[in-house]
Amino acid sequence: MSEETLNVVVRRRQEQGNGVLVLDLASTDGRELPPFEAGAHVDVHLADGLVRQYSLAGSPAERGTYRLGILRDPASRGGSVAAHAQLHEGTQLRIGLPRNHFPLAMDARHTVLLGGGIGVTPMIAMAWALFGAGKDFELHYCGRSRSATAFIDELAASPFADRVHLHFDDEAPEQRLDLATVLGGPKAGTHVYTCGPSGFMEWVIGEAKRLGVPEAQIHKEYFQATTDTAGAAFEVVAKKSGKTVQVADGQSIVDALATVGIKVTVSCEQGVCGTCLCTVLEGEPDHRDVFLTDDEKADNDQILLCCSRARSPKLVLDI
Repeated sequence: MSEETLNVVVRRRQEQGNGVLVLDLASTDGRELPPFEAGAHVDVHLADGLVRQYSLAGSPAERGTYRLGILRDPASRGGSVAAHAQLHEGTQLRIGLPRNHFPLAMDARHTVLLGGGIGVTPMIAMAWALFGAGKDFELHYCGRSRSATAFIDELAASPFADRVHLHFDDEAPEQRLDLATVLGGPKAGTHVYTCGPSGFMEWVIGEAKRLGVPEAQIHKEYFQATTDTAGAAFEVVAKKSGKTVQVADGQSIVDALATVGIKVTVSCEQGVCGTCLCTVLEGEPDHRDVFLTDDEKADNDQILLCCSRARSPKLVLDI
């Protein structure tokens, strides 16, 4: 997580669809905000030490505001509920500088953007970037129902409205997303991006691979994942700190390190955001995150401390 933060104020607050808070944030001193790339997110600092990541949903060309969409999640660990309760027009808060773990390949011949629910937020920024660069793309936005879905009006009013396709679970079967039609016979150079609920994303990724899209051209960003820290106990050696600790069955490495006075900065605690990424000096991690790519996991030189464990009896970490 970035150490540097920005002081911003909520300039506009809207509630759209079913429980989606749409915020426009501006600098408290009236200056332009730092530039960001499509796919980027910011760390939002809330009360009680909560820090959560939210994708930037506006045009990267807009330097006056950052636009966020925050779903009030019934299974929230506090972040989305706090955002809905605390962030009103005029509220001042701190956010981190934009970071991008979901970059857009601007050299793609054709781009297919597939957003499920609140996962559409980075897709909107991508659509703005692609349109501004004169690129060939299409945006498919899936939701449970039209009345429960945010951002519909602004997408309809956008200059790329003809590239936007809406798909709802409770409407006619013929308007539902047909991946075989959308991705069938992909041209060389087609890139696919997906974000949304994990079930939706796994379906998209699986179908894209089945339909012949090269894995290197399938891009994904999870905003939520199921974690499981069960497994055999193992030893962690924190080399920089000079401390050793046992990680018990069901205990995270973060929690184990805390028992010997080593505090690790965390945010999502689900292996999604990468805040707790640490270098592995010795040992073999048992990767349980959705942040690292398959190739990065195979290298076994990094680990997400909030959820992953060890396959070897001992891990030596650069912490």
